[in-house]
Order: sequence, then C-alpha cells, then structure tokens
Amino acid sequence: MKTNTLITTSTNLEGYRIVKQLGLVRGITVRSRSILGNMAGGFMTIFGGRSAIYTELCENAREEALQLMIQHANESGANAIISMRYDANEVMNGLTEVLAYGTAVVVEKID
Repeated sequence: MKTNTLITTSTNLEGYRIVKQLGLVRGITVRSRSILGNMAGGFMTIFGGRSAIYTELCENAREEALQLMIQHANESGANAIISMRYDANEVMNGLTEVLAYGTAVVVEKID
C-alpha cells in the first residue's frame, strides 16, 4: 500500500505547520507462529545468531499494523501522523499483539 501520509516519531514535522489535530489513530494485528515456524525457529536458537524466521514474522506484523494505522488516519482526514510508536504484547503463549499508534493531524507546508 503506497501512501502520501507523512509519519514521524517526533511531536512536530519539520517544514510543516500543524493546522488541525484529529486525535489518536491506531493499527493493531495479532499474530501467531505456526508449528513449523516454531520448530524451525527453535532449532535455530540452538545454534544462536539471527533468526530469519522470527525476524520476518515481526517485520510483517509491524508493517501490517503500520498500514492499518495509516488507513485509520486517512479515514479521519489526516495527511500526517506525529508521535508514532509501536508496542507489542504477548496475548497468550505464541500469540502476539502488535500495535502502531500516533496522533493524526492535518499539516500544511511552510513556505
């Protein structure tokens, strides 16, 4: 999903003026690991190093949460999101919630 929505972890957006604050926006996804993924990931932990299986799972979950947050912001009329953050929590063993959230705003470019 391609978007023109500006996103920053800062409380302001360099070169832009916030003209309207629309409130909290969020995107949430809940992901589980498959049995095969758990076995392969567990096997990789025996030898140590980077776990490509879990890295890909985490990256996909974050990207999905990000895109859902952007969709929520666009639906509210925002063209930018400030103070963007990620959060993750284990809902139960093997089931993880990933949340992307921030403040939806309307910005204008400063001349």
